[in-house]
Amino acid sequence: MADKASFLKIRNLTKMFGTFTALKDISLDISEGEFVCFLGPSGCGKTTLLRAIAGLDIQTHGSIEQAGKDISPLPPAERDFGIVFQSYALFPNLTVNRNVAYGLENAGKNKKAITERVSELLQMVGLSDQGDKYPSQLSGGQQQRIALARALATSPGLLLLDEPLSALDAKVRTFLRHEIKDLQAKLGITTIMVTHDQEEALTMADRIVVMDHGTIEQVGSPLEIYREPATLFVADFIGEMNQLSAIAGKDNTAVIGNIELSCHKHSVKAGDKGILTIRPEDIVPQIKETKEAKSSGANIIPVEIDSMEFLGSFWRATLTNEQFGDRRLIADFSINATSRMSLKTGGNLKVAFPAEAMRFYGNSN
Repeated sequence: MADKASFLKIRNLTKMFGTFTALKDISLDISEGEFVCFLGPSGCGKTTLLRAIAGLDIQTHGSIEQAGKDISPLPPAERDFGIVFQSYALFPNLTVNRNVAYGLENAGKNKKAITERVSELLQMVGLSDQGDKYPSQLSGGQQQRIALARALATSPGLLLLDEPLSALDAKVRTFLRHEIKDLQAKLGITTIMVTHDQEEALTMADRIVVMDHGTIEQVGSPLEIYREPATLFVADFIGEMNQLSAIAGKDNTAVIGNIELSCHKHSVKAGDKGILTIRPEDIVPQIKETKEAKSSGANIIPVEIDSMEFLGSFWRATLTNEQFGDRRLIADFSINATSRMSLKTGGNLKVAFPAEAMRFYGNSN
C-alpha cells in the first residue's frame, strides 16, 4: 500500500481510564483505500483504538489526522466515518428503508435523492426486496448487511467495523466476510475492522495490526504476520505454533538437549535461553535422508509418533523425542504422505525442520 497516500495518521496516541492505560503511545499510518484489521486478544486495546478514531473515546494524549485534517478534538458528529457494530444497532421501530435512510435524512437530503440512494445501497448488499420489512423480520446476516448499507449511506471517507461478524454463525460469517471484502474493494473505501478472529484478519485484511496490552506488537501483511512473526506473542497468537525451550547457539543456531538446530537469523546472544518455534505444516516427513537435506540445514531429527488425528484434508500427528523432554510437537502431514509412508501411532520416522521455518526468540522478547 506504499504507493497510496496516507489517509489516517495516528501519532503517540495514549488513552487512560483513571490510572489504567488502555493505549500506550500508539503511532500508525493507514493508506487511502486500505483494509486494515486490528487483531488481538480481549482487552488488548483494539476496540479502544477504534473508538478513539471515531471520537467515541477521546484520547488522553496524541493526535489523529484524517485526510490532512486534525480530527483529534472533534466529536463523532463532526468526523467523516460510518460505523458498524457487532450488535447491528438497527432501529427496531423503523423499516429497512428508513434505517438505511436515517443518516441521509439527518443530512437534509431531498426525498428523491434519499429514495435513489437507499435503493442503490440495498441492491449493493443484495437485499433490494427487503426494504419494507422491519429488523426483527430479518436474519442476523441480513441485519448486518443493512447495518453496513446504513454506514455507507452518506459516502463516508472511513468505514469502521467493530467485530461485525462475531454474533453470526460460522457459515454466515464466512459468506459475509467475502461480501464485505468485495464491497470494500469495489468502493475503495478506507476500512478499519476490529476482530479477535485470526481467520477473519488473514482472509480480509491488506494489513494486520497485532495488539497486546495497549501496544502494537507488529504491523504487516497477512503473509508477513503469519510467516515472519516479529515477537513470540505474535508467533503464539497467530495460528498453531510449536514452542520448544532452547539455548541460543552460535551462527543462528539453537540447542535443545544435545541437538543443535539451524534456524532463521536471530540476534539472541549465544548461551541465552529462549523459545524455538516452528509451525506444524513446516515439519516435513522424510522417506530417506538425502544429501540435499543434510546440506541445506534441514535439521533431520528422529521422532516417534505418539498419536494421530484425522482432520479431513490432513493428519495431525504428535511427535516425541527424548531430547524434547515432556514437550510434544504437533505436525501436519498430508493424506498422501501419511498413506505412502504408512505412518501410524507408535511408528518411528525422521522429520526435517527447515532452518528458515524455525524462529528463535529470547526470553525478553
